[in-house]
Amino acid sequence: KEMIDCNKEITNFYNEKVRLKDVWKTLGKYREANLTRLSNGLTKNSNPQYSDSINQGSYAMSTIIQHPDNDYDIDIGIIFTKDALKGTQGGDKTALDTRKMVCEAMQDDKFKKQPAVLKNCVRVYYDEGHHVDMAIYRKYTNDSGDEIQELASSDWEESDPEAITKWFNKAVVNKSPDENNGKQLRRIVRLLKKWARSRNSWNMPSGLILSILSEECYVSVLNRDDDSFYKTIKAIKNRLYFNKVVNNPTNGKEITSSDKHKNKVQNLYDKLTEMFDSTKGINLSELETTQDKKKALLIWKKFFNDDFFESQVENVAKSAILTPNQPWRT
Repeated sequence: KEMIDCNKEITNFYNEKVRLKDVWKTLGKYREANLTRLSNGLTKNSNPQYSDSINQGSYAMSTIIQHPDNDYDIDIGIIFTKDALKGTQGGDKTALDTRKMVCEAMQDDKFKKQPAVLKNCVRVYYDEGHHVDMAIYRKYTNDSGDEIQELASSDWEESDPEAITKWFNKAVVNKSPDENNGKQLRRIVRLLKKWARSRNSWNMPSGLILSILSEECYVSVLNRDDDSFYKTIKAIKNRLYFNKVVNNPTNGKEITSSDKHKNKVQNLYDKLTEMFDSTKGINLSELETTQDKKKALLIWKKFFNDDFFESQVENVAKSAILTPNQPWRT
């Protein structure tokens, strides 16, 4: 028996409450403005110019979702050549000094809160709530002729964020059964991120970890995002029951080894398990058995913790009145 069809309502929810719409263009303008600010600041401080910039993170993967407090995170990679990053004595600039150099170049009287040096980036804050994270890299060719790219973290660490973006965007094309509205796998990732942010008290894994798990456990169902999403999160829950380790798909290295990440993955597993538990009041698995559409929509409402589904329930009730049983059809 097929799961009751709430695809139209889940799609309405996705388009109204999850997808970015016009904010996307604004975020792109912030990106360009900050690259210009950085370039001007480096020149003003007589520092070397960066050689390239890359989009990375959820901005590059097109998995950013609407945020009620406008807390959008735009990730930009700033690349310098290793030769450009030399100290006054000719030695290599440390990762911290490089981050400080970029942060100094980004200072601007227009900001109420000035950019700050964080462990893996320089963060630029906006009054509306957005922030731009500038990850700083250096590139060089090693003695074997390989091109090396390193992130300015607590030290210089090898890193290739573009590999993740390429991996994800390729998976979206290869695995999604459709071509429209960003393709299904990307919509499923965004729906999972929306749910993960649906309660303020929750402390959930990063968008990257959610994306990796979604791709790994993804069940494609043509024209049925509700069914695909349900089957994917159920598969994620079952996968985490047996194994809570998540690896970077491009190099196989574990990204959940720290206690902080372990706790967040445990939280994800616990909350997903709760959603399927009849004693906790939501019982998502009822979607597999109920034929009552109103009941199904109320389950989705509780799951996403969003009143949007109230209007969808009303629409279902209205259409039931408009299309009464037709006894004259035999």
